[in-house]
Amino acid sequence: TPAPPSTLSPPGRSERLSRWRRHVPVLALLAGTTVLYLWTLSESGYANSFYSAAAQAGSQSWKAFFFGSLDAGNSITVDKPPAALWVMGLSVRLFGLSSWSILVPEALLGVATVGLVHATVRRSGGQVAGLVAGAATALTPAAALMFRFNNPDALLLFLLVAAGYATLRAAEAARGRWLALAGVLVGLAFLTKMLQAFLVLPAFALVYLLAAPAPLRRRVLHLIGALAAMLVSAGWWVAIVELIPASARPYIDGSTDN
Repeated sequence: TPAPPSTLSPPGRSERLSRWRRHVPVLALLAGTTVLYLWTLSESGYANSFYSAAAQAGSQSWKAFFFGSLDAGNSITVDKPPAALWVMGLSVRLFGLSSWSILVPEALLGVATVGLVHATVRRSGGQVAGLVAGAATALTPAAALMFRFNNPDALLLFLLVAAGYATLRAAEAARGRWLALAGVLVGLAFLTKMLQAFLVLPAFALVYLLAAPAPLRRRVLHLIGALAAMLVSAGWWVAIVELIPASARPYIDGSTDN
């Protein structure tokens, strides 16, 4: 028999306070990372002017935005797929062209990456290990430089760390959907910096194949499904570019024959 309403009580104040306190360290880590990455950010100016020009072009022309063109007239693209430019181009469209609108998205990707590293390590190593890993990521000089600049590496690292988190979630209980999500994220990373995205694939596949608590046949099928998800995620843009006549699109830089 349900207890009378008068005898039911919500969690006490001390319990709610305890829950809040458990989140304080990671919130402090993310706040500190935000300050670190945003501090004097505009001193970098437009950073890599090559990609800043493409972001400006994408803010002026949706066609340039889609292809990652270097100019709004769509004569030639940059030398990589355009995913990183999409992030900057949207920011410039929303806030206008400035050093901050170019670089703040990169810094925020860095904060999100630190949060994902913490969440990934915490799942297997506990809160303290997660905090140490997140802080080590935030304070690594190469990472601090990467997330205060507008090269594609900021988005690339964010997507691959997110794929690592999804792979861990998949391996914990043989969750095919989580593994498919990892495949999608790696595919998007390919649209950020091409084959560099695939460097993590052997490790991800091996972790799932050895650690997922499921029969071998099911694990292999999940890996095949994740591979298919990755190919779709990476290949849709490439397929569209290939199907559009060369006369109707910009020259694809990074190729020798368009």
